[in-house]
Amino acid sequence: MTHPGVPLRVLSYNVHGQRDDTAALAEVVRGVSPDVVIVQEGPRRFRWRTKSATLAASFGLVVAAGGLPSLGNLLLTSLRVRVTGTRCRRFPLTPGRHLRGAAYADCVVDAAARFTVAGSHLSTDPAERPGQAELFKRDLEAAAHPVIAAADLNEEPGAAAWTVVARRLTDAAVAADRADRLTYSCADPRRRIDALFVDPRITVVDYDVLDTPLTRRASDHFPVLVDLRLPTDA
Repeated sequence: MTHPGVPLRVLSYNVHGQRDDTAALAEVVRGVSPDVVIVQEGPRRFRWRTKSATLAASFGLVVAAGGLPSLGNLLLTSLRVRVTGTRCRRFPLTPGRHLRGAAYADCVVDAAARFTVAGSHLSTDPAERPGQAELFKRDLEAAAHPVIAAADLNEEPGAAAWTVVARRLTDAAVAADRADRLTYSCADPRRRIDALFVDPRITVVDYDVLDTPLTRRASDHFPVLVDLRLPTDA
């Protein structure tokens, strides 16, 4: 089937702070040739700019946005994608908890289709997640272009934060009839907590959770790979 619009391949990946097999991680990403990679648990501390650039280079990509200002959420792009604006958010800190945030980039691909890509990683605390989800959702709804949003939500479909983020967006896994594909953990897959949502104007062509010997070495989360078609009139 031929799908209208501009093709875009997006990978969402919680890289576990690069604490696992980094050679396998680079091989996984390079092997699928994404246009955009939305990273959770990327560099966020000492020398984070250099570390982010090194990670991007290992993937054959460049840094678009994120890092320390978004607390480890990192947006990477191929040279096919032009970035026209970026911003980051930090969610309010609950004493005794980890800081969380989000990264955003406005982009143009092939000089034809505009989109806003966003990435976040919500708290493991169920009391914190809905408030963080509301802030993330507020930013998504304010985006100037059709949204592609990926996150480690730390909860499954139907839970409070997931429901907030998913509102008026398309869950790529559901659109591709692959919502049974689990993303966590690689050692014992039991949950789908890594999600990718798109504006309804964007067509989901294909969706996969990459479960291979390489991905099981590269991180504790499986990567989510989605092929999209973007509208050219948005």
